Amino acid sequence: MNMSTSLKLRLPAFVLLSEVVMLFLYAFFVTYDDNANAKLQNNETNPMENSVYQDYPYFADVQMMIFIGFGCLLAFFRFYGFSGMVFNFLTATFSIQWAILIQGFFQFYYAGKIHLGVINLLNAEFACAVVLISFGAVIGKTSPIQLLVMALLEIPFFAVTEWAVLKYIRITDAGGSILIHLYACYFGLGVTFVLYRPSLNEGHSKEITSYHSDILCLMGTLFLWVFWPSFNSSLTFKGDDQHRAILHTFLGLSSSTITAFALSAVFNKRGKLTMADIQNVTLAGGVTVGASVDMMISPVAAYALGIMGCTACFFGYRYLTPFMARHMRIQDQCGIHNLHGLTGLISSTAGICAILLATEETYGPSMYQIFAHRAPPEGDPKLLELQRLIPGLKPGLGRTAREQALYQVAAIVSTIVASAVGGLLTGWVIKLPFMASPSDTDCFDDDLFFDMPSDFESVKGPKTSISYEERVQMSSMNTKVDTGRQSL
Repeated sequence: MNMSTSLKLRLPAFVLLSEVVMLFLYAFFVTYDDNANAKLQNNETNPMENSVYQDYPYFADVQMMIFIGFGCLLAFFRFYGFSGMVFNFLTATFSIQWAILIQGFFQFYYAGKIHLGVINLLNAEFACAVVLISFGAVIGKTSPIQLLVMALLEIPFFAVTEWAVLKYIRITDAGGSILIHLYACYFGLGVTFVLYRPSLNEGHSKEITSYHSDILCLMGTLFLWVFWPSFNSSLTFKGDDQHRAILHTFLGLSSSTITAFALSAVFNKRGKLTMADIQNVTLAGGVTVGASVDMMISPVAAYALGIMGCTACFFGYRYLTPFMARHMRIQDQCGIHNLHGLTGLISSTAGICAILLATEETYGPSMYQIFAHRAPPEGDPKLLELQRLIPGLKPGLGRTAREQALYQVAAIVSTIVASAVGGLLTGWVIKLPFMASPSDTDCFDDDLFFDMPSDFESVKGPKTSISYEERVQMSSMNTKVDTGRQSL
């Protein structure tokens, strides 16, 4: 291994320093919340009413998505399977423990302490998902040190943006289309813009898939697909809101899946299915229903959003990704702009339309619970009337539908700007020479950072030019074709 990419000192030094800092912060600022504090339990408390029974099932589902879904999905390169899964494991674990602290100071800090419960872990996993989505833009051309530093910086950038948008702009975004998908996408694109490698535009001899790596990647897709309803519904209001979120997510995913199969066959020159389409485009519906997932948009609207998101995602992979690489210096390795950026914009637009169309005739008095900022302000006689119908309803800001829609637009713009700026700054930091960045020839190769087993076959030959059409068809080619490409 070249000393410039050796982890012998860099990784232990980073881990030691970060653990010392976290030990200090956890020791002085973190305590249990009321549901985890034994001192607050007595004969009047009902253990079965503990929040763990509401939050843990969703936490477990999102755990599956983070560690198995994303892990397998990122293992699609033939010679980068170890790195895809292991770097996902490493980055996710660090991101969650770091996010518990950073988000804790903004959301769960009172009486001088961060109060820790399962809900903190769930929120931290959403922050972790942001980092892993951004990771997709730079996969194969970054070291584990660069990824850890990216997570170290992205979590605070995200936490500040999330806090500012929710506290001052105050939006409705139950499925995280704005604050998770759009933020993660444009942060990742900002990072990859700075890490631009001109030689990779013509392809790389190791930037290929194989029969087994495609199967592993598809397993990741299936895990994400199955648990996506939990991801979208976990932070919605319990009851009918959560029920609709599950229904809408499943319908959106279902329609995007069958649409992806159809588009893949139609646009394949040989009329066959392309694995890259099945692995990515099928998930688009889960994102496109996100911003309106708990609203009364109707089942047919959720179904239509799945089709729209899938179509945009498919053509984005086919045409927009290569255009951005060649003309905008943005090499989006996993196409996160298609699966999270374009679909996030469609979802945000659909959410705005749903807000403008929302009426009490459709929602009843619960409209002011779903659209909390449209509820009457403190002192308004209508608020007292609504609180008799919905006990616990909190005062709102008295916004009209049009006003709330404009605030949603402001949140979209500010989130994209904040994430892009944060991504650019992070990119400049992780581009520093001591970050163990791989050379162009060593990209997409496990051998650079791992002791590989004896049966590992790597590409030692020179880089070869691979067109975008070949990349799209790559996942449907057999091992014999891959071997022939290696010999070039």
